[in-house]
Amino acid sequence: MPAHPVRRGPAPHRPPLPVRDGLNPTRLVLPHDAASVARYPTAAAYLLHRFAHEAEPLRAKLAAGEIVTGAGAVVDGLTPYEPRGFLYLYRDPPADEPAAPALAELEVLHRDDDLLVVDKPHHVATMPRGRWVTQTALVHLRATLDLPDLVPAHRLDRPTAGVLVFTVRPQARGPYQTTFQDRTVRKVYEAVAPLPLPGSRAAGLLGADGTTTVRSRIVKHRGVVRAVEEPGEPNAESRVALVARDEARGLGLYRLEPHTGKTHQLRLHLASLGLPILHDPFWPELRDDAPDDPARPLQLLSRSLELDDPFTGERRRFVSRRTLAEWPAGAPAPGR
Repeated sequence: MPAHPVRRGPAPHRPPLPVRDGLNPTRLVLPHDAASVARYPTAAAYLLHRFAHEAEPLRAKLAAGEIVTGAGAVVDGLTPYEPRGFLYLYRDPPADEPAAPALAELEVLHRDDDLLVVDKPHHVATMPRGRWVTQTALVHLRATLDLPDLVPAHRLDRPTAGVLVFTVRPQARGPYQTTFQDRTVRKVYEAVAPLPLPGSRAAGLLGADGTTTVRSRIVKHRGVVRAVEEPGEPNAESRVALVARDEARGLGLYRLEPHTGKTHQLRLHLASLGLPILHDPFWPELRDDAPDDPARPLQLLSRSLELDDPFTGERRRFVSRRTLAEWPAGAPAPGR
């Protein structure tokens, strides 16, 4: 019996098409406005007009029976247009998707019937988004480990390395994701960033013990690459501790504990202190289009993650085996 109640909720929705080559089928919703209903007599007519630039591949998919309705019926040239109806199909990955050679370094730290925990390298996206689709941790693991129901319980930014947790089966997805949403998971990160200058705001905030808590309102606007801090009620909180110093290079090793999970939270909070993480392509200056430099990855590592198992109540802890390249060998490590 679980040590505390598990929120069951509704059963996860299952698309009528299975995962293929690690990728979910795409779901399209047919518009219900009067103009669309009048214009499109069939589902195929809508597809070929809406995605005219992909007309030839779509015709091939229709001919092969690879497009289905929400009920799983194969769509052909006579399938009627159903307002608010669903269509499922496999979209072709972008031909110009950048390679992610670091995927070869992805290491499994733990695997059981419910969880898969991996040590993610730098420069690997957690899941399909933007330019990266097949070259992502999720798609790679689904395909290579034959785990079609695998989904991330949380995410790491593509430049960030370290502990990343996935759920293996649909029945485990909700309980574990709820654990993350309820903020009962303890995450500890390490980062290399400049030492605070004497008399600076960062030096004052960190104080004699080298710790501070940063609270702010972080917002990620659609279509804008970087998250931003805005006036208003704080919705993001991070504990920052300077745990080791390299005076010769003017760098410090920081232990970071986020108590919330906003996009770019740790990177933005350190940047707001005037301590941008070493090799960050977003702060202090935006270099989003700069090519990946394997020799200069973002110096941010998800070192450990602890959670109470929602089924057994057991406290579980997973620790990365990676190191930050910019921290000198033999330097004091942060407390675990």
